[in-house]
Amino acid sequence: MKATPGLDAPDLSAPGPRPPGAAELLRAVFRRHAAGVAVVTAAGTRPVGFTATSLASVSMEPPLLSFGVGTGSSSWPVLSEARHIGVHLLGEDQRELAETFARSGADRFAPPTRWRTGPYGVPVLDGVPAWLVCAVVARIPAGDHRVVIARPEAGDPSGAGRPLLYHQGRFNALRD
Repeated sequence: MKATPGLDAPDLSAPGPRPPGAAELLRAVFRRHAAGVAVVTAAGTRPVGFTATSLASVSMEPPLLSFGVGTGSSSWPVLSEARHIGVHLLGEDQRELAETFARSGADRFAPPTRWRTGPYGVPVLDGVPAWLVCAVVARIPAGDHRVVIARPEAGDPSGAGRPLLYHQGRFNALRD
């Protein structure tokens, strides 16, 4: 497949012109998009973490995933330097955990959060349906965020439970 000049490596951090109301339109449309809920963690002087709904599988060869993180996030200073991060898929019974990691200023690793130090010193949350510890391979500027690309190195997909979803600005469970 031939590369298209100018489209292979765009500068995603450049503001450029945008139509009036584009941010509001994007927000309104994505409120209608149901997304799985994950918590991303990293080890620093103190552990950090945040709730993410932007988690995506990128590639199977090599295995890669991605997520977005705001550069204004309290977790960003640690994530900007972390060599390894944890990715935890939350279950439908873990709304409080999702809310804790989404709340600004919260002590996210204080009880009742249950966690342990996992591979590479990464905080691993207990009781989640699945988790990974990943090596960070890229941080791509994208506006006021960074898209983090990471390669799984350890994990456990054997936890029980159905997924927690985020839709219309709320955490939700699947309905049969």
